[in-house]
Amino acid sequence: MSSTAGAGPRIYRGLGRRERAGWIMGLTPLQALVCVASAAPVLLAISAGRWPQALTLAAVGGLTAVLVVVPVRGRPALRWLADLLMFQTGVLMGWSSWQSRAAAGIPGPAHEPDLPGVLTRVVFPDGPPFRDQGRVCLIHDTGEGRWGATARLTHTGVGMLSDAECERLAARLGNLLLGIGHREVIDRMSLLVRTVPDDGTEYQVWRAGHLDPAAPPLARRTTAELDATIGSISVRTELFVTVSGTETALRRPAQAAGGGVTGRAYALYRVLDGLDDGLKALGVRTVSWLSGAGMAEAIRTGFNPAAAAVLTNHHLTHAGSHADQGGAGGLPMAAAGPTQAPSPAPRAYHHDGFSSVSYAVLMPEPGTVFGSLGPLLGVRTAGERRTVAIHYEVMNQRSASRAVQGNRFRSNVITDWKRQKGFSATAVDERQAGGALAQERAVAAGHAMVRFTVAASITVPAEWNLEDHAAKLENDASGRFRLLRLELAQDSAFVSAALPLGIGLPRLRGALQ
Repeated sequence: MSSTAGAGPRIYRGLGRRERAGWIMGLTPLQALVCVASAAPVLLAISAGRWPQALTLAAVGGLTAVLVVVPVRGRPALRWLADLLMFQTGVLMGWSSWQSRAAAGIPGPAHEPDLPGVLTRVVFPDGPPFRDQGRVCLIHDTGEGRWGATARLTHTGVGMLSDAECERLAARLGNLLLGIGHREVIDRMSLLVRTVPDDGTEYQVWRAGHLDPAAPPLARRTTAELDATIGSISVRTELFVTVSGTETALRRPAQAAGGGVTGRAYALYRVLDGLDDGLKALGVRTVSWLSGAGMAEAIRTGFNPAAAAVLTNHHLTHAGSHADQGGAGGLPMAAAGPTQAPSPAPRAYHHDGFSSVSYAVLMPEPGTVFGSLGPLLGVRTAGERRTVAIHYEVMNQRSASRAVQGNRFRSNVITDWKRQKGFSATAVDERQAGGALAQERAVAAGHAMVRFTVAASITVPAEWNLEDHAAKLENDASGRFRLLRLELAQDSAFVSAALPLGIGLPRLRGALQ
């Protein structure tokens, strides 16, 4: 999906436009070629008068066209067959099941990550000290060739804001993305929000240090009952932002800064230093760039929400070793991942005594408003966790101009062809043509073209009925968004929706760097 960014209205339109829309009756060139290749033997058999053979070839060709063209829940049938084959092969060969080295009794170095699935390609080198926040953990995605960093944010939320205030925040978000588009080092920004059960650790530690031994027993019992009643339904929100850039964009400034990991860190730091003001304009109170131990905790609590209580208690009772401040007493990266992740089920992902279901959130064609994703984070049952991640990529001016010109040219070709054949343009054609022209004008006026994806997930203890809670999330999205359950890829979808690593936006084919 793509849209334009800049100072604009609170309503975001044109969000449902596909990146690779088909040119020939909605088909891609490859799909059209397969259909033509399937129809050619049928026509040759008919021209030769071999009718039985023509009927047989027509049945085979029709089945092939259906497998290649007809989408089934977001994927063509042939793609489903290929994905199912790979999924079952991984399960039968034992490639999908995973166990940490520590659980197997062979722990590795403390600084070496031990993560499953798609995370095996990610390394986390520590950069040099950054301002007063200590060392910042860099995220190096070796598969995508990207370097990034993650910060933990505190925000008051937008649920109680007026329409005018939300409109101002929407314009500021557009300005922030526009500013990213003008930089040469980074081009992606990911926002992750996690609504997690409040374990009450902070209050329990504070209360243990302030408990009066002379307090009346009745007051103690009453307080304990209130804590049990209110604490069981309390939730808290975690907010992360991840920014990253390509190796191609970082190579030259990194060489000027000394090269290697340190040079890439300094190139990123120059950008991070200017992002704080843009984030605080969105209502963010504090921005804390995570160290290696802080990143390990963010990943660990993503896999195991119950681990947050132990980690928080350690920080509160051992002053000076807070992970975000780079203390040596933080969680090592080797313990960041889950202890065990059995073979993923086709429709769910099981990890460390919890089960998760992840979805791709498809934006409505008429548009949406700022803050409309809030219902997806509304916890319905005490003990469940919900997450929403939005991954943005700001395209450079050349790629954006080429994309919008291609969209407009394709819309004009389809409209002109229908007019020549005597067909009137449909409302869908007119809307697409108008949207393509509006996007081209916006890019020509200096706005940025933004690619984005939205992912959501729900996590519950493994002994709960996962499908009931997944249905509640789908009900909250009903009438607002369409949720596409990412079957056969729930482990990778979980990384996109629940972990603050900036992974979740596929590479744009043919993009200019």
